[in-house]
Amino acid sequence: MSSSINPLLYDLFAGLPDTPQPIYAKVKQAIQHKINCGQWQPHQRIPSEAEIVQALGVSRMTVNRALRELTAEGVLTRQQGLGTFVAQKKAHSALFEVHNIAEEVASRGSRYHSEPMLLEKSRASVEEAMSLGVRTGHAIFRSRLLHFENELPIQIEERVVNATLVPEYDQQDFTSITPYVYLMQVAPMTEGEHLVEAVLATELECRQLQIDSSEPCLQIRRRTWCGEQIVTTARLLHPGSRFQLFGHFGR
Repeated sequence: MSSSINPLLYDLFAGLPDTPQPIYAKVKQAIQHKINCGQWQPHQRIPSEAEIVQALGVSRMTVNRALRELTAEGVLTRQQGLGTFVAQKKAHSALFEVHNIAEEVASRGSRYHSEPMLLEKSRASVEEAMSLGVRTGHAIFRSRLLHFENELPIQIEERVVNATLVPEYDQQDFTSITPYVYLMQVAPMTEGEHLVEAVLATELECRQLQIDSSEPCLQIRRRTWCGEQIVTTARLLHPGSRFQLFGHFGR
């Protein structure tokens, strides 16, 4: 192989699977392997279409299809005039489960921290009272946190908590423990519901999430019960480019 070939391609040919499948699929699999094993990192520019054609000795149409499909699947991003780059992996959560966001971030080998923006005791508005199944004016707590993965904001969490069920909620340090962990200790969840929508963030939320105003976001509205009583309602807002939901269904 010529020394003029991009060094990222030296062992790509060896990574082509020896299986009976179309050449473009083998190229896709070899590129995906480079990314999965960490040899090609997020935001890294990958070899050009022409370089891959030269290195592998396959047609340009074959390489183009492999790159197009990987881009459509969110594995790569293509920037006009700049080239093709490894996409940032999206955070994801299970659609039918509730998890601790700090553990989700850590499971991806990333660093987690949060910035509390609001923690107060108040009285439930009409809308808050209806969502919690209590009377208007009932004692509640409101909290608002910004969650980070590797210094990048990935979620705004707005929460309303029934103060009768969790009377010391406003005394917690939510930089060292997440609301999820604390609530599971005090009022363990026995039931929950999700409402998922695609929305646009407000101007303030865009600044906090460090996103453009045109970027769609994934919004999850969640209620959780302990026994017969609703403990908390939450609104979770994620940048669409950094988050995805996953669900597995049985037969």
